[in-house]
Amino acid sequence: MILVGVMIAALWGIGALTGAPRRARLYMIGLLMTGVIAAHLVLPDGHPLREAMGGEAAFWLLLLAGGALVWLYSKGLRRLKSRAAPAAVPAPRKGFSETELTRYARHITLREIGGPGQGALRRAKVLVVGAGGLGCPALTYLAASGVGTIGVIDDDAVDLSNLGRQVLFDEAQIGMPKVHAAAAKLRAQNPHVEIRPYERRLTPEIAEDLFEDYDLVLDGTDNFATREAVNAAAVATEKPLVAAALTQWEGQISLYEPARGTPCWACVFPERPDASLIPSCAEAGVLSPLPGIVGATMAAEAIKRLTGAGETLAGRLAIIDTLYAENRSIVIRPRPGCPVCGGRGLEARAAHP
Repeated sequence: MILVGVMIAALWGIGALTGAPRRARLYMIGLLMTGVIAAHLVLPDGHPLREAMGGEAAFWLLLLAGGALVWLYSKGLRRLKSRAAPAAVPAPRKGFSETELTRYARHITLREIGGPGQGALRRAKVLVVGAGGLGCPALTYLAASGVGTIGVIDDDAVDLSNLGRQVLFDEAQIGMPKVHAAAAKLRAQNPHVEIRPYERRLTPEIAEDLFEDYDLVLDGTDNFATREAVNAAAVATEKPLVAAALTQWEGQISLYEPARGTPCWACVFPERPDASLIPSCAEAGVLSPLPGIVGATMAAEAIKRLTGAGETLAGRLAIIDTLYAENRSIVIRPRPGCPVCGGRGLEARAAHP
């Protein structure tokens, strides 16, 4: 029994030292426990290995079942807390300094935001996935607007070719990880907000745990694999998702929240298009101001969703065409049988018509 305890502690410690996500460490311990139980069931009574592991499988089965119950209870509790969040904008926390009141005066003057809305922004936690063309303006305006906690995750470094459209960076930051370069600029811009940089690629293994710490997610990535992972985690954690994309002269953006009757991103984009139809910015080019226009719109959608101001793009896909100066939107609906959300938005609509 002591041997198994030592092995569990070793797996957890090694995982912590190597930076392995919590879920991966628990997965390895689960595999170890499965092996221990299998050994008890296969090896004969009195076998030295069985004796070293406690002699009976019953103890380990109970321990494993107890751990599973605790995990299910904690996950269920998080879901209940998210569903129990009040729809109305909560009252602002007292204690805005004179500097903050001056900084946010134009926001507070807006009838749709006011003091309560600004207080909601200060309490909000927003995660931005991708610190590129879309992420830079979104991060800039989230910080300027006083969103209290802003996370940014990206594994790329600043390159000279970025500077034509990613206006948060400068030449002195070339070679720096984008998340740390962005964090330095944002902290200088507004010292009243907390910036959390994550220098790594967002993967399905870490997405849900990361999303649980935030109220809303912005997806400004440029590849379908990451977009799929972001959407799946947003659906699983019931977090509202503002997702956008752009190419050449055109951008598109929507707010996806199946728990409130909208489709998820996969309802609208169920299959990856052929690679030849979606060339990268490096291959096809992109108008320099376009990421700023769409990224700033992402920040605006996030602010409206957090404060309850106006109408968001929930249930609509906005298309911005800068070449022909046309803006239009199309209605988007949940897709029955969607493999990611299961058409959950249809159920939400039926429950709250």
